[in-house]
Amino acid sequence: MIAPLVVAAAQPDCVAYDVAANARAHAEVVRRGRARVVVFPELSLTGYELDAPTVAPGDARLAPVVAACGATGSIALVGAPVADDAGDHIGVLAVDAAGARIAYRKMWLSDQEAVRFAPGPAVAVITVDGWRLGLAICKDTGEARHSADTAAAGMDVYVAGVLDSADDAAVQDERARRVAADHAVWVVVASFAGSTGGGYDVAAAQSRIWSPAGEVVASAGRETGRIARATLRPA
Repeated sequence: MIAPLVVAAAQPDCVAYDVAANARAHAEVVRRGRARVVVFPELSLTGYELDAPTVAPGDARLAPVVAACGATGSIALVGAPVADDAGDHIGVLAVDAAGARIAYRKMWLSDQEAVRFAPGPAVAVITVDGWRLGLAICKDTGEARHSADTAAAGMDVYVAGVLDSADDAAVQDERARRVAADHAVWVVVASFAGSTGGGYDVAAAQSRIWSPAGEVVASAGRETGRIARATLRPA
């Protein structure tokens, strides 16, 4: 039997394009989060600025996040534009005391995103303390095939960083409940708060954590800086 896992879904303040400032904000959230895994929204390091330069795993501006993870024993799942041999992607950086690595690349892109970014090649599952975390970014969560393929790869938790407008906030709950019902897994969604590019003047916020029964067990509310935290126990 694996031990319980403390997870936090964060919605930090975000300054457009300013990776250094946003990394400091992420580090503060990691220190306050008191969680083994801290999940951040889509493109949390740059804002939803589709022309923002990519962030390399070895970027020195990530040092505050690395240090915070080292101090707390946390793993931060951070949203950023990333690059590999296939091109630029909307990605997740997994950050811990040892540094950062590209953990996942978004597979389902909007038409606007696809002008610049390439879709990721495959689903991704990372293991933390015996828990298998399936990774997703925003539009991925609306594709039943994505969660099904991730479940087939083996997952205990479906973890997503997203950005929705306030008018579409209900979509997050609908998708999370579907994933929980279809695959009997915990669902963690870190949802962008405040305003950002792409016309998202008021983002949905309300980062939440759902049980395998589809019940909301933690919610962060609408303000920036809030955190939803829960202790996940084996189903």
